[in-house]
Amino acid sequence: MTYALEVKGLRKSYGEREVLKGIDLCVRRGEIFALLGVNGAGKTTALACIEGLRRYDGGTVSVNGRMGIQLQSAALPAHIKGAEAVRLFAKWNRKTADVSMLAALGVDGIANKQYLEMSTGQKRRLHLALTLICDPDIVFLDEPTAGLDIEGRISLHEYIRHLKAQGKTILLASHDMAEAESLCDSIAILRDGEIAFAGTVLALTEKIGKHYNIQIRTAQGIETYEADDIGDSLIAILRDCQERNAAIQDIRVDRGSLEQHFLKIAKGE
Repeated sequence: MTYALEVKGLRKSYGEREVLKGIDLCVRRGEIFALLGVNGAGKTTALACIEGLRRYDGGTVSVNGRMGIQLQSAALPAHIKGAEAVRLFAKWNRKTADVSMLAALGVDGIANKQYLEMSTGQKRRLHLALTLICDPDIVFLDEPTAGLDIEGRISLHEYIRHLKAQGKTILLASHDMAEAESLCDSIAILRDGEIAFAGTVLALTEKIGKHYNIQIRTAQGIETYEADDIGDSLIAILRDCQERNAAIQDIRVDRGSLEQHFLKIAKGE
């Protein structure tokens, strides 16, 4: 199997604090891969080490292709216009400037708008356009939809799928499980500097197993329970309500969202 990226035993410390504790990752060519974790799990540090923007203390990183990097925090000169930024980055990368890529990202209206006048969504999509100027094989996106409204998120997701259709490999860091579930072929969950899970979303669902949330509404209020065995658990709950003379008004059972399960793994619960 051809990998676009292989990471083995990656370690990084800041003083005595070990942020990455020997993580292993393999990203297949042409897939969308998400590195997930709650804030502070080490996602941005891991990406920076993989991208070569930060020195790491141990392990190996093998990148098979040209990289394009969109950082979580980035800025341009306040008065530069969108089209000017495209021409500047094209000059740096020895490419022909193509302002039409702004239209492809749905922000062609910023070609003559100064950077300080752009909305957060316009800025992030401009950053992505500049990332793609070098025609990268692997695109790194750190929290790509942070600060975007729903329309902006949907538009950006569509464009990420378009990049995959072109054969590009996408590696994104996020704390949004719903985003990863919608976009990604494979995921890895980072917890306290270690990989707590790696595989497909389907494999994560199978690993979780049959986990249910039960909600009982009585005259006294709403009671919630968690169970792995729905049959025995529900019978026990109903028997308990009967013994307490708690008249049941409503019962709801669901398996819980993948987001809830992700948070349990990410927090080590």
